Amino acid sequence: MNITDYMQSLGREARKAGRVLSRTETGIKNAALLAIAEELENNREYLIQQNGKDVQAGIDNGLDAALLDRLELKDKGIAGMVEGLQQVAALPDPVGEINDMTYRPSGIQVGQMRVPLGVIGIIYESRPNVTVDAAALCLKSGNACILRGGSEAIHSNKAIAECIGKGLERAGLPATAVQVIETTDRAAVGELITMSDFVDVIVPRGGKGLIERISKEATIPVIKHLDGICHVYIDSEADLDKAVSIAINAKTHRYGVCNAMETLLVHESLASQILPGLSAKYREKGVELRGCLKTCSLIPNCQRAVEEDWQTEYLAPILSIKVVAGFDEAVEHINRYGSAHTDAIVTENYTLARRFLREVDSSSVMVNASTRFADGFEYGLGAEIGISTDKLHARGPVGLSGLTSLKYIVLGDGHVRQ
Repeated sequence: MNITDYMQSLGREARKAGRVLSRTETGIKNAALLAIAEELENNREYLIQQNGKDVQAGIDNGLDAALLDRLELKDKGIAGMVEGLQQVAALPDPVGEINDMTYRPSGIQVGQMRVPLGVIGIIYESRPNVTVDAAALCLKSGNACILRGGSEAIHSNKAIAECIGKGLERAGLPATAVQVIETTDRAAVGELITMSDFVDVIVPRGGKGLIERISKEATIPVIKHLDGICHVYIDSEADLDKAVSIAINAKTHRYGVCNAMETLLVHESLASQILPGLSAKYREKGVELRGCLKTCSLIPNCQRAVEEDWQTEYLAPILSIKVVAGFDEAVEHINRYGSAHTDAIVTENYTLARRFLREVDSSSVMVNASTRFADGFEYGLGAEIGISTDKLHARGPVGLSGLTSLKYIVLGDGHVRQ
């Protein structure tokens, strides 16, 4: 197979399908989503059988238990994909939404209309459910998509793609609106991220290495985040019960997620009061603590943190802790070492809370809430394609609206410029 020819063919078909989707009515898109859900349900045994090939190959190739768990599709996983499609079908359609229509002195009306991006290339690893999530969000937002899953899930993704194609055709839409790359050749990724004639944006979902490579080599705009180095700052005027609850949840609710706290900052006036008890709770949950000199003096058996710790996304039961002199030092630390993902302050001081919202330059900034809330579903987006720490074009959890753009529209009645 000539990879270049193959990928160019996918691109041409996606571009044609994208033009169809851009003018497709909401009801038809919803019908397609529900038809895909039915196809997944009706082909449950086939999906599990094909997934079994991937799981066995993963075992044979020595994949660790965590990756195998993410790879495996059981009845519960298929039910989750079906439910996800139904949820996206129930969401409002952003395409065609018109905002800010105003009359100009000339008599024309000017506003903005939300429109699809066109063709979206999505590159992801391991979990085959992402194939359905990505297809659903792209379809509802009027975009065609080219999906490149991990080689470890190739049989699962091909089987899911068959169901998606059948569902699209049942609704009268081109099956090529969602295309899964059927080769495991890594050269396909290199082609996808440089096909600017056919692909409008790339969304990488996976580890830091993958996202760094895509960001470096792509000639197409990329919606991405590299790290989730998230902070919680406990201010001198924090409610201690709130502070403990948030600090525990932000770190231990789940470890291997990008919105988990990696560094805890504590005002020096509260450090001796809160850290010993808080550290005991972390120890109970098996969290390894690494701290500054002051932290180590207050917490027994705390490992001394080094510069690298402040720059590390652990994705593990490890937490770095720093005692700071005050608000300004906390914000300076966050803006220096953070990854612009999610940061939170715990305080009862309204003025400081407002300053934190203004001065911390992250895609999500929180007051008296756990960083674990940085999620498309929790934000009311219904679903997300990922979380962007870029400033253009989307920032934060990227849902349906994030997969669209705006164009100006002008309404006149024979108006001419004087």
